[in-house]
This record gives sequence, C-alpha cells and structure tokens, in this order.
Amino acid sequence: MNVGARESRIIQKPGIELPGFRLMLTDNTTPLVELRDLTFGYGERAILNKVTLSVPRGKVTALMGASGGGKTTVLRLIGGQIRGQSGQTLFDGQDVGTMGTGALYEARRRMGMLFQFGALFTDMSVFDNVAFPLREHTQLPETLVRDIVLMKLNAVGLRGARDLMPSELSGGMARRVALARAIALDPELVMYDEPFAGLDPISLGTAARLIRQLNDTMGLTSIVVSHDLDETFHIADQVIVLANGGIAAQGTPDEVRHSDDPLVKQFVNALPDGPVRFHHPGPALEADFGPVPRGGRP
Repeated sequence: MNVGARESRIIQKPGIELPGFRLMLTDNTTPLVELRDLTFGYGERAILNKVTLSVPRGKVTALMGASGGGKTTVLRLIGGQIRGQSGQTLFDGQDVGTMGTGALYEARRRMGMLFQFGALFTDMSVFDNVAFPLREHTQLPETLVRDIVLMKLNAVGLRGARDLMPSELSGGMARRVALARAIALDPELVMYDEPFAGLDPISLGTAARLIRQLNDTMGLTSIVVSHDLDETFHIADQVIVLANGGIAAQGTPDEVRHSDDPLVKQFVNALPDGPVRFHHPGPALEADFGPVPRGGRP
C-alpha cells in the first residue's frame, strides 16, 4: 500500500466513535473501479456483454459512445442501483453486486454523483443542498457543516450564492452547486452523468475546468459520461467508447481520436452515416411507395 497517498475523509455515522475525520490510506497502484466480464441487459436486450474495463485511481476516465450504448448503465452498476446478470463490478476490490445493504451504503458514502442537469432539491437553498449529505451521513456539528459547505461552494466559485434558491440559478450555476454537493463528503470517486448537457460555451468550459482541477487538487478519481468530444477529450486521461454491448475503443484521447474502428471514426468525426445508420431499420421503399418506374420518375 502506498502510505504516501493519505487522504482525510469525513467521518460516517455507523460504527465510528471518534468525532471529526477519519484517515484513509489509498493504494494508487490498483484500479478503484473494475468491471470483469460484466453482462447486463433488460429482458432479451443486452446492454453490456462480457465487458471488462478498469478505472485507474486519481485519473479522469471518460465513458463515451452513441446513445443507448450503456454509459449511464455503467454508473448505475458502480453505484449498486442495478446488478449485472453475470460478471463482477468491483469498487476498491469489493464486488458491489454481492454487497448487502449496509456494505452498499458504506461504499456509496465514498462516491459522489453529479446527475444530469444537477437534480437539486428545489425547495432547499443552495447552502442546504450542499449541506444535505453532511447532515444525512455525518454527526458533525452545524458550525463545522457551515464551514465545509462554504469551502465547497468557494471551490466552485459560488460561496456568494449560498442563500439563493435553485429557481434563481442559471443552468451553469445549478451544475456547479450540484458539483459542490457531490464533493461535500470528500468522496474518493465522483461520477458525472452528462455534466455539459445544455450549457453555454462559457459555463461548459467552466464545468470542464472544475472537473479537472478538483480531480487533481482533491486526489479524486472521476468518471465522466459525456457526448461533448472537445471538452471531454481535453480533460480526460483515458477514454472508453462503448458500442454494441462492448468496448469499441479504449486509450488516451489521442489514441481514440485516431482509431481505425469504423464506428469510432463515425463517432469522433460526427459522421451522419456509418455503422450507426442514418435510417432506422424498416420496410423497403417499394413496400411503402410501390415500384419505381424505369428512368426513376413516377
């Protein structure tokens, strides 16, 4: 174990006697998250078929691919919301799929999640949204909760917005508040589900920069699900492209951008046609419109 990689984590309620913080030792040589021969589907529709991948500690890993390719499904598997039909989903070496309720909740306290469009509590202020996980999962005094909330809001540039309600925030501000809430418990892993969707260029660039900066300054491990190629490739250390139930490409952003795989080429170059067809499968034209006369004109 790498003793030099020490992190201070906020204390949790179950089984903890000392107030304040607990010290975590992390081993940077092993992946924080692994999928091993993982298969998952809905009914007869396979979403992931014997997928094996790893997420290195301290890095930003991007999950990309066409809609319906299983990106958000991977996040749900890691968080234990769903369980694979076969294979393993490992978090820090422990199989999430076999965890009981107590172990699963303990693992989740080491994860942060930024949902699509933020998912803030609309009847709570910015301050209370960020304070929610601290009040729910710790026994910290309110004075310390206040300090932590303001530090997290300051990290995303919104300490001065503490008293605003979600309805008073722009889309970019709401996303940043959600990010402050996601890191409130000092998690080891933060998962981002479409963090750039619907943002203007300034807000998008700000969100991307924050993901990279917070990952590095806090020693986080980050998984980013996104369709935004430019910003995601700019901040990611590793890119995994999911397609057809498996991994179409995996490597550095530059390696993926220059992949020879036809589907990956179509994806990174935004081509309208290729392995992912422009036309949805359907009857032949003749079946709907009748035979075309010789010469091509009706």
